[in-house]
Formats: sequence, structure tokens, C-alpha cells
Amino acid sequence: MSDQLRAILFVVIALGVLFIWGHFFKPPVPPPNPKGTEQVAVAPQTSVSQQAVAATPEHAAPINIPVVQEAQEKAAVVESALYRVQLSNRGAAVRSWTLKTYLDDQTPPRPLELVNPDSAAQLGWPFSLLLADPQLEAKANSALYQVTLGSANSTGGPLHAPAQITYHWSDGHLNVTKKLGFTQGYETSLDVSVTLDGKPLPAAIAWRGGFGDKAVAKASQLVSVFYKENGKTTVLAYKKLGVSGNQSQPYLQSGPLEFTGIEDQFFAAAFVPDGGDLSLWHWTRQHTITVDNKQENEPEAEMAAGTAAASPLRMHVYVGPKDLTLLSKLKPPLDDLVSFGWTSIVAKPLFYAMKWTHKYVPNYGWAIVLLTIAINIPMFPFKMMSWRSMQKMQKVAPEMQAIKDRYKKYSFNDPRKRKMNEEVMEMYQRHGINPLPIGSCLPMLVQLPIWWGLERVLTGAIELRHAPWIWWIHDLSLKDPYYVLPAAMAIAMYAMTKMTPQTAVVDPAQQKMTQWMPLFFAAFFFNLSAGLNLYIFTSSLVGVGQQYYLNKADPLPTRSKFKNKKKKNDAPSS
Repeated sequence: MSDQLRAILFVVIALGVLFIWGHFFKPPVPPPNPKGTEQVAVAPQTSVSQQAVAATPEHAAPINIPVVQEAQEKAAVVESALYRVQLSNRGAAVRSWTLKTYLDDQTPPRPLELVNPDSAAQLGWPFSLLLADPQLEAKANSALYQVTLGSANSTGGPLHAPAQITYHWSDGHLNVTKKLGFTQGYETSLDVSVTLDGKPLPAAIAWRGGFGDKAVAKASQLVSVFYKENGKTTVLAYKKLGVSGNQSQPYLQSGPLEFTGIEDQFFAAAFVPDGGDLSLWHWTRQHTITVDNKQENEPEAEMAAGTAAASPLRMHVYVGPKDLTLLSKLKPPLDDLVSFGWTSIVAKPLFYAMKWTHKYVPNYGWAIVLLTIAINIPMFPFKMMSWRSMQKMQKVAPEMQAIKDRYKKYSFNDPRKRKMNEEVMEMYQRHGINPLPIGSCLPMLVQLPIWWGLERVLTGAIELRHAPWIWWIHDLSLKDPYYVLPAAMAIAMYAMTKMTPQTAVVDPAQQKMTQWMPLFFAAFFFNLSAGLNLYIFTSSLVGVGQQYYLNKADPLPTRSKFKNKKKKNDAPSS
């Protein structure tokens, strides 16, 4: 049989099978609707705010939601080797979150508290709810929840991680459940469900009342909100939070976001979704403080992480230090929270070099000293280049001065001044002198990004927080309280300037400016970190030692010799 005949035969057989099957196996006829009933079309999905306030339709069957609430306020404490968290069943919120291995700046120091109870009592507590309807939100955040502890944590005392706590409350319409799972590390799982008359509502978990170490001056102004979207991390200072022109009005940064949270200089609370969508709301509110018996308003950055969709909220929260090594090991990694800015290409190698040195020298101050020496030793050959260039310049100084004297009567804009520059360049070529001061400039050009990078490391790396050096230096990330290091740095820089011989052609005004430069540096560095001042002071001491060696091993001609040589070569005036 040909292919065409096979195809025709296949079509005939298929049609015959379909006809026979439809004749003998007819589908059953559906029974008619009972009398008095009618089919109800499914209404389209309403908006978030409409869902929050919509009543149950008359034709829908009533939903029986039992009332669940507690008679009195109860506290629960969860502890691990790293933290101590106190929660209240009023609003199922956090009242205290202390980090045991970090101390604050108070006297005497205490374990660092990340929750500010004064502002939180006015503005709200961490882990409270953010809902579309303010009335429902206020009701959920003031209600007394029933508490259920994990079976392994029913001893009645503080719970020891790993631990689980479930908070549940309902008034018969609004139904809220929060499940918290504490690990022995800094991560906590969070599962939140909010329904109204059985319908799920969008919800977010807020961090209210500020964040971080309140013992630091102007701590609230150091707090910012961050989020990561499409691989880029954005940090918002407290002045940029909320809707423009109304900072207290929450602004929605819709997702999906990789993570979001709130941070200060050294610590962070990061909210990471567990496979779902995540959005961010951020705003700023004022709370009242008393300073010198006067009431003042202080801004507090606040945020909430959640979903705009009506679905349960599942995520985990990292509350702890911005430790680069620790954050990089999380899944997903949160190492973007330690940002060195545009100096990262220099700052990160410096950071890892200091950490490596700290393994063998358990003092970050001495680690900075050793790192400074290690950086300055490779710079010595360039200093030798500068020294050789200075020697050659000394030899041709009389000839250069004679050229300048011949053209000094001409003004700067006189075309004949160009002839002077041509003679000077010809002299440089004849004596093999490079007119560009590469040897002298390169060490300074290399040092500048190191200074900037080290400053970002000292102000951003948690390892340098409260890191002591000797005697009066108890925190290398803060300024020297007695300004000893800036003064010593100025003296060392001035000594190095005085030890460096100047060429005879240096302008006196320029020479005075060079001598006063160390004082300008000291004034600028007075308010910078003690660690950076220690680096520059050590670098200046190394420079003094190198300059002393050059002066002894291969000295330049003294100024008096130059003056005598100049007088001998001067032609008699006509």
C-alpha cells in the first residue's frame, strides 16, 4: 500500500471509532438546579484596602471563627550564646534584643541593646504588624495573643535556642498567627498569617522605634534602610525615607526584593524571603526626648517587610553584626551590607590583610603598625628615584637659575617666555633629567587611596569596633579622645619635611607652605579615627627613618655649597 492509501484508511478508521463511541457512551445529563437556588458568579479580586474592609456577602455562608485571646500580658525570653530576645504577647512583638558578645558605649558597658524602649513605647515595637487598614493594624498590635511554646521548651523559664514560639489571636473576624523559630545563630524564621472573615490579607512585619546602639551620639541619624533588587543594593538615609514631602507616610518599594532591612554603622536587621515575593515600606517618625530638661523631637527610621499579595508571609530575619565573614556564609549571602563604597578595590584587601595579621598579632593597633611598615617598604625604591632626581636637580640648579635670570624682566604673557621654557627643557634632556616628578609623586598617589580605604575599613568593619591599641586608645574606629596621635603625626611629618633637603630653586613661599603642611594635615585628621591617625603616624616615622638613611648614605649638596657655586658661576653684570 502507498503512503496516500494508508493515510486515507487511517482517517476512515478514526472517524468510525469516534462515531461508535459517541453513540454507545453518551455523557450523563446533569440534574436540574433545585428550585429556589441560582448560580453565583465569582467576583473579580478586589484591591488590598477593599479586601480589608469588605463585609461577607449575604449569599455567602457565614464563617465561624472562634475568639482567641489571652487574659493578661505575658513575656517570653529566648536565649543563645549570641543573643537574648524578650517578647510580649501584647501585639506579639519584640521588647528587647540584646547581643551578648557586643557591648555598648555606656559606662559601665552593657550587652548591646538594638531596641530603644523609649522611642518604641511611643512609636511601636519591632515585629509588630503593618496592615492596609489602620484600625485593624492598631487592634492586632494591641491585642493579647495566646502563646504556644515548642514541646522541648515548656519548662516555664527562659527558652534556650533552638526554640519555637507561636502567637495566635482572633476577635472572631480578624485572625492573626505568628510563628517564630529561633536558631543558635543570628537567624530567626518568621511565618505570619492574617485573615479577615476567613479571607487572607496582605501583611508586613515592621521594625519600629528605631534601631541600633543609642549610646552613640546622633545614633538615629546613622540609621538607614536598605534593600537589594536586581543584584543592586540601595541604602536610604533617614532623610530619604517615606513619601517625598511627608516622611511619616510609608512609601512602598514593591518587589520582588532579594532582601531588605534596617541598619546602623555596625549592626543590621535583614529580612529575607523564603521563596516568595517581598516588598518594602519605609518611613520616618518623630519621638519626644528630654535633653537638659527640654523636650526635643528626634527622627527615627522605620521600615516593614512583607507582601502586597493576600498570602501568608514566610521569611527569615538576620539580626546581628555586619561581620563580612559571617554575612558571606549566609544563604543568600548578605555581605553587601558591609559596603566600602568606591574604595572597595583598596579597602577589602586592607581589611583581609589586617585580619590575617590579627591572627598572629592579637591587637588591631599593632596589626595596623605592621601593615603600615609592609606597605611603606615597597615605596622606598620610588623614594630613591625622587632622591636621585633631586641630586640631578641640584647639579643643574645654577644653570637653571641663570636661565631664569635672563628672562625675569619679561612678563608671564610675553611670547619670549616660551624661549625660556625651551632652554630649560633642552637642559633637562642634556643632563638626562625627567622633568615630571614621578618618583616623588608616586608614593603620595599610592598613599591617598590607602588612607581613604583604611578610613572606610575602620568605620565599617565590625572587627574594629571597640578594638583597643594601648593606654588611652580604647576604640580604633573612633577619634583619639586626647588628640595625641594627630599631634604626634604632625610632629613626625614636620620632622620628615625638615630632614628633606630642598633644591636651591624652590620658591621661599612654596618652602614655607611645605613646612606648614603637617599642621594643616593634623587639623584635618583631628576628628578622624584613631586607627587612621596611627597609620599616618607610623608611615611618617618610617619616612623619617628612610630619609635619615638617605641623608647619611648619599647626601645632597648643602644650600651653602650651592650658594658658593652660584656666586662663582655668576657672570659680571654689564
